[in-house]
Amino acid sequence: MIPFKIDLSRKVAAVTGGGGVLCGAFAEALAECGAKVAVLDLRKEAADEVAGRINAAGGTAMGLGANVLEAESLDAARKTIEDTWGPVGILINGAGGNHPKGTTSKEYLHSDQLKGKVEGLTTFFDLDPEGIQFVFNLNFLGTLLPTQAFSRGMAEAGTGVIINVSSMNAFTPLTKIPAYSGAKAAVSNFTRWLAVHFSKVGVRVNAIAPGFFLTNQNRGLLTQDDGSWTPRAKTILNHIPQDRLGSPEDLIGTLLWLVDEKAAGYVNGTVIPVDGGFSAFSGV
Repeated sequence: MIPFKIDLSRKVAAVTGGGGVLCGAFAEALAECGAKVAVLDLRKEAADEVAGRINAAGGTAMGLGANVLEAESLDAARKTIEDTWGPVGILINGAGGNHPKGTTSKEYLHSDQLKGKVEGLTTFFDLDPEGIQFVFNLNFLGTLLPTQAFSRGMAEAGTGVIINVSSMNAFTPLTKIPAYSGAKAAVSNFTRWLAVHFSKVGVRVNAIAPGFFLTNQNRGLLTQDDGSWTPRAKTILNHIPQDRLGSPEDLIGTLLWLVDEKAAGYVNGTVIPVDGGFSAFSGV
């Protein structure tokens, strides 16, 4: 699965959102390199499934139910990890996502949409503040709170690596999803801020910004019932110079490079797009 191997045999890693497609692949890659991996997810059964795959393949992992928006939940997970393996030295902040209440129905606002509320149509003016707040909290606070929970031990030890998961939305916002785009831009900004803040205690902070990958969260938006692409997916593909969506394996090389002190020990405060050229393409 992994494109190259690094030595993480003495490392303990925590992966939030680890029950998902992409972060599950992150957890498996870290374990294949020898790390003991705590797979954290709001859905404990999903975390257990990934941890089970790792253990069945000869690695070392545990699944933990954890809510990235609750400090008490994260502290309980941290205590379990530390009591079992010791302090976390690698943190992958992968939990996040979007919500329909932070999404407009149409790409553009037209004057005919201003004549009155239309059933089934969500304009910019209809966006639910609670939906916007949920998306922002899930992505931004869902990165900040796990960092508070797990990075103190890194700072005290004078070494550690944090990898946040941003998005190509952070470079150029997509239509229809202002909450998610804004939240991921905040994650990127926080990544750079935290890298500077932690620079004197030996903790490096970087982010990966995935492009379009088919996951359980976006499958309904990108594929029809028969498996064919939706119109939005076709538009996306027309703007990816490499003419395909990414696969989880496309992210692993960047992850391992950023985690490895020998390879990326002087890489700090970066946000690396892995998107097939999407963020570089002007559309012309």
